[in-house]
Amino acid sequence: MRVTFKIWRQDHANAKGSFKTYEIDQLTEDMSFLEALDHLNEQLVTKKEKVIAFEYDCREGICGQCGVFINGRAHGPHNNITTCQLHMRSFKDGETIIVEPWRAAAFPVIKDLVVDRSALDRIIEHGGYISAKTGTAAEANAILIGKDISDKAMDAAACIGCGACVATCKNASAALFTSAKINHLNSLPQGQPEGTTRVMEMTQQMELEGFGSCTFTGACEIECPENISILNIAEMNAKRIKAKLFS
Repeated sequence: MRVTFKIWRQDHANAKGSFKTYEIDQLTEDMSFLEALDHLNEQLVTKKEKVIAFEYDCREGICGQCGVFINGRAHGPHNNITTCQLHMRSFKDGETIIVEPWRAAAFPVIKDLVVDRSALDRIIEHGGYISAKTGTAAEANAILIGKDISDKAMDAAACIGCGACVATCKNASAALFTSAKINHLNSLPQGQPEGTTRVMEMTQQMELEGFGSCTFTGACEIECPENISILNIAEMNAKRIKAKLFS
């Protein structure tokens, strides 16, 4: 299998970047997209050229490190997957594949396809946790929580923080990420005492980081690898309004 990669190359945040074209063959349909990039880097090493910088860790769709734009879509041509779950059988032999980093003011490019997503970490630092000392893990049935509530909390907790929601949003909004982190904790008894403070501080930090406003286009939900619902955003907004009124 032979493809042509057009990949964004940029030495550092302040450098002027551009697309570079690479033709590569000896690929198989069973290769993951990241394995194809590995194969390309191996060829660049033999040519004594700079390898392409890109992020990855688990390569199992769990960690959220591997996100890139592929042919204009976050994580590639399929809905609700990560880049590492994408395989070369999703492309045609001889196809040109355009690969670029997440595009958002809050995600500055570090090098090539690697961006700085520490803005998401700073949002978490402003309330994405429970500060009360809860001791060791309680027996599973010690706190009775209805299945509908536990399912809702688990669905929100599934967010892996990949940033695809930000990158695909025309406003570069982090509302889906932030709302998932808020609703995960605020749905549970352990997180409710700090619920109001959590909503106010995390949404305020989200705005300070330079993310745009949500206009409910729904693109984030489609590209989210964990299929997190935009209903989380509506709930976050309602909780924020309530917090402002009664604080």
